[in-house]
Amino acid sequence: MGRGVRFIILNDDERFGAELRGLLTQFDGVKIVAEVDQPALLRQTIEHIPAEVLLVHLDPNPDLVLPVAGDIAADLPHLPVFAVSESTDGQLILNAMRKGLREFLTKPIDPQTFAEALDKIAHGAGPAPPQGKLITVLGASGGAGATMLATNLACELADLSEGRVSLIDLDYRFGQVATFLDLEPTYTLADLCGSVEHTDQQMIERALVKHDSGVRVLSRPATFTQAESITAADCVGVLSTLVQVNDYVVVDGPIRFDPHAQSVLDLADTNLLIVQLLVPSVRNAVRILEGMREAGYNLERTRLVCNRVGKESSHLSPRDVMGTVNFRSCSIVPDDWEAVGGAINLGMPLSAHCPKNKVRQAIRELAEQLHSPPEEVDEKLGAKKGLMGRIFAP
Repeated sequence: MGRGVRFIILNDDERFGAELRGLLTQFDGVKIVAEVDQPALLRQTIEHIPAEVLLVHLDPNPDLVLPVAGDIAADLPHLPVFAVSESTDGQLILNAMRKGLREFLTKPIDPQTFAEALDKIAHGAGPAPPQGKLITVLGASGGAGATMLATNLACELADLSEGRVSLIDLDYRFGQVATFLDLEPTYTLADLCGSVEHTDQQMIERALVKHDSGVRVLSRPATFTQAESITAADCVGVLSTLVQVNDYVVVDGPIRFDPHAQSVLDLADTNLLIVQLLVPSVRNAVRILEGMREAGYNLERTRLVCNRVGKESSHLSPRDVMGTVNFRSCSIVPDDWEAVGGAINLGMPLSAHCPKNKVRQAIRELAEQLHSPPEEVDEKLGAKKGLMGRIFAP
């Protein structure tokens, strides 16, 4: 399990939100665990979602936001509070410091200044508790194979890591993760939502059903009515708890790019975008990636996976897809529907149904890359990049 810095953000300016997300996701190990747009909701969020830093955007009304931030800084001295504003007024900065805010950053935020502020947190308050890695699996279109890949990837990671791996179904209406593993859960994601008490670790442990592979599964709600009641805050609360007690959390979804999905992507260490060699799938991938860029996401955390690649993959090739979506590389999962379909119908992972199959081997290779990525080296210094010192390339 890795270590990182988790941020809760108070900001009601959507345009600045994209800029801020772009800054934060440049840094390895930094996660946005919650974004709040109303000061009144801030304290409740802090009580229920663990974080190492609170970042508050004071503009356009510092007189409204600063007192709330100051009260939190006074009541929770262990939680550093960063303020951000376009104002350079000395009196405002002095008031912020008097109220106990740790840093005052002026817009546009200088990445080096921000890195130095993070270093102070990392060295002054001690390291954050260990956290697992959150991996989302997004299908660019229906039938792209996201559920198949998420399910088998979780099983492979459980085998490789010999640690705790959880698999979460975020298709609230039609999700089939439990079916793919022939499981009949007693509890579902809906049972953890609607009450803050349900997002504690013990309740989540009860809702997870364990598969023979070692993977623990949290299934989609049993009814459409239950699916309607799940909020983004519910989902983030559950995922935030799971990453604290798992080596890996693999998420089947989100199934569409919307504000709910953004809350999940904020938490993710890696996003796998699954594309088929079909024009509609590729076009959807382009739109998803454009939306992520506009929202400020660092696409270095996104990996492209071309699924069902074979001799009869129409007129498109993985190279065509990479050129269209402007990616330099992709993972390739070959086509063998007979084996994959058989495994699905039997409710078995490929590792159990056909361990030597080429599809299984490709997913195993992807899991190995995620579990033990190549060492990254700073080209200028010739040294490994550290938690706060490493900024992803644009």
